[in-house]
Amino acid sequence: MTEFTAESLKFDGGAGPIAADKWSPASTGNTRGTVLMLHGGGQTRHSWDRAAKILAHEGWVVYTLDARGHGDSAWDAEGDYTVDALAQDLRLVIDQISATEGRTVRPVLFGASMGGMTGMVAEGEYPGLCRALVLVDITPKVRPDGLARIHDFMRGSPNGFANLEEAADAVAAYQPHRTRPKNIEGLRRNVREGSDGRLYWHWDPAFTRLGANLDKPQDNHDRLTAAANHIAVPTLLVYGAESDIVGADGIDELLALIPPARAVAVAAAGHMVAGDDNAVFVQAVSGFLDELGS
Repeated sequence: MTEFTAESLKFDGGAGPIAADKWSPASTGNTRGTVLMLHGGGQTRHSWDRAAKILAHEGWVVYTLDARGHGDSAWDAEGDYTVDALAQDLRLVIDQISATEGRTVRPVLFGASMGGMTGMVAEGEYPGLCRALVLVDITPKVRPDGLARIHDFMRGSPNGFANLEEAADAVAAYQPHRTRPKNIEGLRRNVREGSDGRLYWHWDPAFTRLGANLDKPQDNHDRLTAAANHIAVPTLLVYGAESDIVGADGIDELLALIPPARAVAVAAAGHMVAGDDNAVFVQAVSGFLDELGS
């Protein structure tokens, strides 16, 4: 199995620096192509760490990004976290990767939830931007009950947490199907310490107040269906069998909109597919990636 190297870097985004990690095969002669991974709303690039390591082992150059307003990326001064802004950041990053490589790079784009929405809009409105799409538990049509749960979680705990234990309790309440880990130190990457000494989620609070991605599901549906109708690259939808966001009607609609697309379920996984069962998630995408060739 190919070894890999890892480095952290920054890209220029529309709101300021975009934090990223790059995972590269140790032998560049074995490179199969470029993968670019976009996390979901409220997450950070570290949600992809385990999958990125495996893909780099398998010969892919992998970039994981913190979206604007999330993780170590800059917050937007105007609170602009619309899909337009996110898609523009994606295009800027791909341009910078291409400039560094000295060639046009068309990555295989992985997008979870918000990241998948970003990918659909970017590829649908600027065809040829990507080589292929892997959409993780997101379709243009989403279930309102699941969307409400995300709203409640992200808008909960506005006063932060006294310690990491309280933050872990909030995650456990939101994801009761997961076994609560004994070691919760990994959660520290998802929080920031405020000036008051309390811990807050590692995203700009304006994201939940002004983000059109959360508040206007019908607008998103119209935009995403129009974009998906123009997507012609190979597309794979990986969804959680226990997801409260993706339903059968959403899957059928997506497959009708993107004829090259196919869908695969990950058993016992919810909306956070890669986090619920990373091994099965990677197995689900491996065949799809193999079909793309080098």
